[in-house]
Amino acid sequence: MLLQGAMKTSGVEDEHSPLRVVVIILTAGLTWILVSILLGTQSGFSRLQQLLKGPDNIPTSEPRPKKYKCGLPRACPDHSLAFRITSGAANVIGPKICLEDKMLMSSVKNNVGRGLNIALVNGVNGDLIDAKYFDMWAGDVNDLLKFIRPLHEGTLVFVASYDDPATKMNQETRKIFSELGSQIAKDLAFRDSWVFVGAKGVQDKSPFEQHVKNSKSSNKYEGWPEALEMEGCIPLRTAEAQ
Repeated sequence: MLLQGAMKTSGVEDEHSPLRVVVIILTAGLTWILVSILLGTQSGFSRLQQLLKGPDNIPTSEPRPKKYKCGLPRACPDHSLAFRITSGAANVIGPKICLEDKMLMSSVKNNVGRGLNIALVNGVNGDLIDAKYFDMWAGDVNDLLKFIRPLHEGTLVFVASYDDPATKMNQETRKIFSELGSQIAKDLAFRDSWVFVGAKGVQDKSPFEQHVKNSKSSNKYEGWPEALEMEGCIPLRTAEAQ
């Protein structure tokens, strides 16, 4: 019995002996670090790091790619404006208009709504002039016309659709957007997704426009097409060009 008890005790000690070794090593390492700090050298700490670093250590994940203004993957050239526009998703998630890392319109700012969400920006200095939304399902199209008729030469116009952008559109509104550089406004229809950046006085069609038609066969959401996202850099105008 005494022999069995001795064997059991010995077995317990054998089981804990590796743990004791680890504790001794860690204690010695911490003592080494403390002595190194007191002596004004970090060599002990560096060596301990090397000892603890195994040959098969998994490398840390690659750093995330740098994002620039409005989340663009690269910086815009000097004397230009960085922008990102996202249309609304169905009638659930509101649109966003970002310019030079400033959110001009979004659900968080509580200044977006069903229809056309429009931000007017000074094309010379990039300052926001005004931002409003116009209900194109149950609203009055004359409110929209009062907003876009008196634009000054060079004014930038940022547009993002939400839910329905076109039911109340008439020929005059389609003509004005076409004159701002849109190729889609003349055919925009019920619940289409649309994002657009134009300007008063442009000579050519805007390169900043995307459109997805509302179609039962291809809609991403029930009754609505997918949301759109567009980004880019817009050159500032010179004061002489105004």
